[in-house]
Amino acid sequence: MNVPEDRRYTEDHEWALPRDGAVRVGITDYAQDALGDVVFVDLPDTGKSVATGDMLAEIESTKSVAEVYAPIDGTVSKVNERLTDEPELVNDSPYAEGWFVEITPDGESDLDALLDAEGYRAITE
Repeated sequence: MNVPEDRRYTEDHEWALPRDGAVRVGITDYAQDALGDVVFVDLPDTGKSVATGDMLAEIESTKSVAEVYAPIDGTVSKVNERLTDEPELVNDSPYAEGWFVEITPDGESDLDALLDAEGYRAITE
């Protein structure tokens, strides 16, 4: 299982990567594998305010429907429009092309409260 060291993780299998003043969010390799083939992704609108733990997006796969939760407080500043036509990117490239949104943090983003790669591996092995 691929768990990049450069980002933080939630126990709900989201990843968060600081990027140009925002935080890019996606789901982990573990999560996409458990879901099976992703066939649809429902993304939020830009400008939506979210709090840690709020539902951020919904994923439909051939096996089930799953929710993606916000790892931090902030405002959705960008969505990955490619997922509308290419939801399979979530399976093919969960840490690169298959990201969901970017969130501009409200104040100080406490990414340190999230799991590091080693901590995430410990809950999935």
